[in-house]
Amino acid sequence: MLTIGMGALLILIGYFLGLYFFDSAIAGLFIATLVWAILSLVGYFQGDSILLSMSRAKKIKRDDHPRLYNVVEEMKIASGLEKMPDIYIIDDPALNAFATGRDPNKASVAITSGLLQKLNRDELQGVIAHEISHVKNRDVLLMSMCSILLGTIVILAWYGSRLALFGAMTGGRRSSSRGGGQGNMIILVVSLVFMILAPIMAQLIYFAISRKREYLADASAALYTRYPEGLASALEKLGSSTGQLKSANQATAPMYIVNPFRKKGMKASDLSSTHPPISERIRILRAMAGGGYTCRRHCRRSSSIINDKTGG
Repeated sequence: MLTIGMGALLILIGYFLGLYFFDSAIAGLFIATLVWAILSLVGYFQGDSILLSMSRAKKIKRDDHPRLYNVVEEMKIASGLEKMPDIYIIDDPALNAFATGRDPNKASVAITSGLLQKLNRDELQGVIAHEISHVKNRDVLLMSMCSILLGTIVILAWYGSRLALFGAMTGGRRSSSRGGGQGNMIILVVSLVFMILAPIMAQLIYFAISRKREYLADASAALYTRYPEGLASALEKLGSSTGQLKSANQATAPMYIVNPFRKKGMKASDLSSTHPPISERIRILRAMAGGGYTCRRHCRRSSSIINDKTGG
């Protein structure tokens, strides 16, 4: 429903642009659809390459980092992905990670070098499971398409509002036969108000979609690892870190496991956040763990004792 809401905003902005500039809503809708279609094609076929290039991520093989490769392979099997995702490392001390790829057969997982240094195996497994969940749940494609919708709305609103103001100041717009100057002024005011509000509303919807998909990825990660505490512990470390990812920007922020521009003390009701509060995510994960956390620790302890006695 949120995604449909963003689409409705795009249709409305095209409607008002066409009504004001061409006296035809159809013309405005055609232009809005054309811009959206072009950006969507670029994002669908080149979006993952653009994101990886912007983050300065470097692809690795099994021999480059066996532990990381093994963890990704485990989570690939647990999630049921048919193809092994490509693995990238971002040379940055900040703690973060993201997944990209328009479908499971063209998926990649990227994590920072700082994350590799700070997390133990269980925590790393939780983070990787979270990112692979985004691939499995098609969140990467969904968020890419939503970001393109948002970008199209922002572009049309920015250029449309400035052209409308320029036309109003110079008197360059011809009078419409359906209302004269007064009708033009009403259309101009309504169009300008909507072009100012539409990008703000679209961004809030985009943030809401991002937060919901983060909760879903956390839940899926707990399902794949059978150990919610691993991701909860990793999120604690990510939340306490102060470093910000140098290669991140506002457009790519929703793709990361935690907001690279997060601020301390952000409230759960903050509508301008791309991610849910880390404390809330940790609370939910530990509530999900229940007795399973104790059971897994007991099984590990038992396995350790057996290995010590048998030399295995």
